[in-house]
Amino acid sequence: MATETIIASANGMATPDPPSQVRVQLSTRHPDISLPENPGPILVNTNLRRYALSTLVNTLLQSEKPIPFEFLINGTFLRTSLDEYLTANGISAETTLAVEYVRAIIPPLYLASFEHDDWVSAVDVLSETSPAGKWAGSAGARMLGQERILSGSYDGLLRVWSMSSEVLVTSPSAGSGGHTSSIKAAKYISPSHVASAGLDRTIRLWKYSEDSEASNASLSPQIELYGHKASIDSLAVHQPSSRILSASADHSLGLWSTRKFDAPAAPTSLLPSATSRSSKRRKTGTSTSTPQRGPLSVLKSHTAPVSDTIFAPNDHTVAYSTSWDHSLKTWDLPTSTCVDTRSTSHSLLSLTALSSLSLLVAGTSARHITLIDPRASATTVSAMTLRGHTNAVVSLAADPESNYGLVSGSHDGTCRVWDVRSSRSEKEGRVGESLYVVERESLKGEGKKVGGEGVKVFGVAWDKGVGIVSGGEDKRVQVNRGKGVISEKAA
Repeated sequence: MATETIIASANGMATPDPPSQVRVQLSTRHPDISLPENPGPILVNTNLRRYALSTLVNTLLQSEKPIPFEFLINGTFLRTSLDEYLTANGISAETTLAVEYVRAIIPPLYLASFEHDDWVSAVDVLSETSPAGKWAGSAGARMLGQERILSGSYDGLLRVWSMSSEVLVTSPSAGSGGHTSSIKAAKYISPSHVASAGLDRTIRLWKYSEDSEASNASLSPQIELYGHKASIDSLAVHQPSSRILSASADHSLGLWSTRKFDAPAAPTSLLPSATSRSSKRRKTGTSTSTPQRGPLSVLKSHTAPVSDTIFAPNDHTVAYSTSWDHSLKTWDLPTSTCVDTRSTSHSLLSLTALSSLSLLVAGTSARHITLIDPRASATTVSAMTLRGHTNAVVSLAADPESNYGLVSGSHDGTCRVWDVRSSRSEKEGRVGESLYVVERESLKGEGKKVGGEGVKVFGVAWDKGVGIVSGGEDKRVQVNRGKGVISEKAA
């Protein structure tokens, strides 16, 4: 069809003779908000900003109810007027700008808090769309409203919660097969199996069950895994291969089987019977006879505590790990070999992946987040830096609905929502800014705490149905949700 030229001013209305214009070609990847007919390049005033462009798109869509939009040029959100963007990027006003529009990001609103007796160190979610839910398929599907939240606490107990803030079950105490010290990590393996680990140097596998009315639930110990010599601070699970990864303060990673029959015997020197004979300072024995097993392998290369570990998103035979030694390492699990090391300038405390972008995301002790391309072809260590936190970034989770989004939890007492397209160029490279800050609800009316004192966030998870779940020093699990917090998924 012939190109139709429309002249729009800052108020979104047609004007006969604007002082300065540029042609924009609007497009979207979402069929439900695409323009009914391609209008071709549109001539608009260069003083237009996001709101005026959003008004223009709504006019073209003839929307009954206005939809707030964000705009991307060359993969980056427009945060200025078009004129300022052209000037900053050295682009002529004679150029036709390709402008992509997406639904604007909705703030993650506070939903609920679940109170604990001690600090909450770890959280995970079981839902229809969570990893454990997807692995289980229809057999373990949790419909909307029937999701479960798992929390691990410094009191050494696991708890499973319903979405109505009810504790369905609490794990047994130390004398009945439970942890003998604080829990630092907790993950769903499947709808009926859970893994946890912590300061007692063990990983414990649990069987979870509940009746159809969720009035009677149980967590029973299945296997105790021994192999680390210090606190286990992070776990990654991959149910299809029956494998678990652990990150420990003893400078090593562990690779484990979730199945008793193919797990090696536990190292006798690390069993409770041995430690209780050699040390009278703490009681590690239990009154139960839970099977005890050892690691498939212990991966050693780091020179300081290992803070976090994950399986490669598309290859469970590859793992990544971060450490206080400032490095990110890539591991070949079948051979237990470190195949790549990326060194940074700061201790790395947390790790997640943005798989579609081939990027790893690492939280640092220096308050920022570093995006790292782990591929051998990468020419630089840091692809982008995300700045905004005021204390260490200790937990990360990718947005389940966007290729570009993530949430971070920090000792500054906040979670921050990021979209890596919300960035700018600086001397040191691309720098991103957070879209939203999620404060601790327990602080309402108390004012901001210096350095997050009393409200440090220790763990965060992000689920499509449940939202952003975080736990921390305020002894609470907090749930925040904004439907489609980050709105666009790459084609």
